[in-house]
This record gives sequence, C-alpha cells and structure tokens, in this order.
Amino acid sequence: MKKIKSALISVFYKTGLEDIVRELHKNNVEIYSTGGTQAFIEKLGVPVIAVEDLTEYPSILGGRVKTLHPKIFGGILNRRGLSSDQETISEYGIPSLDLVIVDLYPFEEVCSQGGSHDEIIEKIDIGGISLIRAAAKNFNDVMVLSSINQYERFLSILKEQGANTTEDQRKKFAGEAFQISSHYDTSIHAYFAPNDSSSLKISNPNSRPLRYGENPHQGGFFFGKFEEMFEQLNGKELSYNNLLDVDAAVNLILEFKDAQPTFGILKHNNACGFSSRETIKEAYIAALAGDPVSAFGGVLVSNTLIDADTAELINDLFCEVLIAPEFEEGALSILKQKKNRIILKSKVFERSKKIVRTALNGFLVQDRDDKTETEKDLNCVTREKPSEKEISDLLFANKISKHTKSNTIVLAKDNQLLASGTGQTSRVDALKQSIQKAKLFGFDLNGAVMASDAFFPFPDCVEIANKEGIKTVIQPGGSIKDNLSIDYCDKNEMKMVFTGIRHFKH
Repeated sequence: MKKIKSALISVFYKTGLEDIVRELHKNNVEIYSTGGTQAFIEKLGVPVIAVEDLTEYPSILGGRVKTLHPKIFGGILNRRGLSSDQETISEYGIPSLDLVIVDLYPFEEVCSQGGSHDEIIEKIDIGGISLIRAAAKNFNDVMVLSSINQYERFLSILKEQGANTTEDQRKKFAGEAFQISSHYDTSIHAYFAPNDSSSLKISNPNSRPLRYGENPHQGGFFFGKFEEMFEQLNGKELSYNNLLDVDAAVNLILEFKDAQPTFGILKHNNACGFSSRETIKEAYIAALAGDPVSAFGGVLVSNTLIDADTAELINDLFCEVLIAPEFEEGALSILKQKKNRIILKSKVFERSKKIVRTALNGFLVQDRDDKTETEKDLNCVTREKPSEKEISDLLFANKISKHTKSNTIVLAKDNQLLASGTGQTSRVDALKQSIQKAKLFGFDLNGAVMASDAFFPFPDCVEIANKEGIKTVIQPGGSIKDNLSIDYCDKNEMKMVFTGIRHFKH
C-alpha cells in the first residue's frame, strides 16, 4: 500500500465532497486547492493551502489558468522510486501530490441545455483534464478521482484502509480516469465536427449489463440513458431482445404520433398487428385481430393513454412489454397484476441521427431513415386515381412497410394491418405470404391496398394482387420496367402511386 500524505482537490460540483475532505483531514493529509473548492474546504474548518501560494502565481485569464504549473504537475508526475525525480522536486521545492480529485467542467450538460457558443467554449476544461491524465499516468504513486460517481467507493477505502491505497485500486481508478477523459474529448469533437465522417468516434459511459445477449450463451450490454426515454412502471429487467423490439416499436409508433389513437403489436422487430381507430380500445382490438397468434409474447405500443377498459383486454394477453405515453391509474392496477410484465411510460426524447452497426472487421454508418411520405409525395402513374380513403390506407401501409424487414409487402384496409410478408428473399414470396396470412385470419382482401418497400421489377406482384381483389398499390417506382406494372394496372382498372423513395430495412 502507499500512503496519501498530500492531495490536490479542484472540483466543479461539491456534492459528496465534504465526507472525503473530513476523512482526509482525520488522516492528517495536507490539502491543496483553489477557487471555489478552496472556499468550500475553508468553510468546513479544514486547513487548506491555496495553489497560488504553492506556485507563487495567481489565477489568471479569468480562471482559465490556475493549476497549469510545474510545481503542480511535477508534484503529480514525479516517480517516487526514481532518485533523479526526487532530486529535481527537492531542488525546486515541489511537494509530492499523492491524491488528485478533479471533476471536469460540465461541457455536455451546457450543450444539452442549449448554452450559447461562448458558454460552451468556456466549459471546455483544460487544467482539469490535464490533471486527470497526469495523475492516471502516474498511478503507480498517485490515486486519481475523476468523477463524483467514484466518491462513495473512495470514501469506503479511506474508512477501511486509512489514507492508504493499493496498486490495484490506483490502477482501477486510473483506467476509469482515461475513460472519462476520452469520453470528454469525444463530446467536444462531436460539438466542433458533428458531421465528420473521416473517423468514427462513439463514446457512451452509461453501461447497463443485460441478463444475456440475443441468446443465453451470449453476453450483452446496453449503452445509453434508458431512464431519459422511459419510466419503467412494472416488470423485470429488459433483455437484449426486448430492447431491440422496444426500439422497433418506438420507431414505428413515432410515425403516428399526431394520428388518431393507434396501437401496434410487434414480434421480432416487425409489426404483426397495427391499427388506427377512434378509441385506443378499438385500435387494440383491430391490431390484435391482425395476428392473434403472433401477438403472444409480443411488444405492445400505443400513441396515446391506455385506459382501464383497454387494459382489461390487454391483461388477457401474455405480452413481454407494453409502451404508452400515459396510463390511467385504474389501467395500471389491472396491468400490474402480472408482476413480470414490463410497463414503460414513454417520454419525449431525441433519437440518434445516425445508425451504426458492425460489419466485417469494421462498422457501417448511415443517416437514420427520417423520410415519411405524405400525400404531396404521391405520384399517381395510372389512369385510375385513388380516393381519399384509399390514399389514407396507402400512407398507413407505407409507414408500416418502412419499418418492416425487407423484402416486404404490407396489406392494409381501413387503417388496419391485414398482414405483411416480412424478410423474404423475393417480393413475390413476400406478397404470397401476406395473402396467405390475411386469409388465415379471415380478412376480405377486396378493397385492400398493397405497399411495397421497393419497386416491382416485373408486373407479377400487381397481377397476383389484382386476382385477390387488391386494386390499389403504393411503391417507390424506379424500375426500368415500371411500364409493365403500369400497363397491367391500367388494363385492369387498378390504381398505383409512386413515392420515389425506397425503404429497405435489413
């Protein structure tokens, strides 16, 4: 163990510091500090030496330069076991500093709160980050605390070991210090170059261990601030697969945030039931009718409040997760009867603008698909024009298609998902799958609309659809053989609109 004889403390937030200061004083540790931290320690009645008295140099440039001095960094970086280092610090009257407690200026916090450019720049820490790196580098002799989240652990060390630390403890805290400094620099880079594609820099210190990954033999973690997105009102810890489904459910329901009451049921990231109705109860009933078999064990999502009447119906279904922006008290009482059912109250939050995934020995990065077609984007390419009701169904189906695994075909009628073909190797197979499934659950396809995530290279899909009574189609268009599908539609009095936007999802 190594004894802490002297400490440098310079922090932005003082929360949790008092107990550490008092414990250090109790162990006769000499404390150096500056500015607001020095004043805080003095108010505790604990002796403290001003950094300015050590350096014989005042804080200058409005506080920009306080600790950047050889007497500070020499005190941290000197190697206690190297005689030449000890001769140097003795010659220049530099005291060894065995403990450094620093937290950084809240750069990310000021950015997230909409601070001005000048305010943000002033929250780029220079001295603090240098102190952290110096102390972490010299962990063989120096203990470094770089986050308020470490205070409780360090206080326990002080109480159990006195002012003594082991090499393993110092190395552990040093590793955390470099993680904090790395994340800090990544955040600053993101502010200065938000669209820089010359390198990939991702840093998220908010690690949440999961029970396992996609399968029980795989480890898994979630990195993010889940509590900023949801308030969990009931249920067990979310799994890796739960989180993937929740992500898919949220992305889909956001397409309907300003729509009438809308309810979705998802399984393996795809909607198996989806509907918009006058009430959320009616929307749930219609969504469940889309595929009551796949709904078992699914993730349920609503764009509006869940009332007690709807909760009574939901309670009859085994589901993993239920997401809504609000719940009536009576609804929660019903839904909480099943202790493992995960109930999430969704909040307004900002999604990442980029999608990142691993590929080969690297990463693929793309912009999020934020394009949602409206009636203005529809280009009718057939003689027959869709009615307003059909346009409503086309846009409804197109949104679902956008969030379904490719190749996909979505069939809908009266703002209800009838069926979809998901993740098929051919568009024809996707259509056949959706038709078979719709018929299995008793839907009449006459008057239904068909949405495709990509163009039809041949007229076979519109031919199959027509034979089933599906007369209205939405697709991106763009095939060199578009005219074959258009000609078939015109000959059979079908209606087809192009959006000009493909929505592959792999």
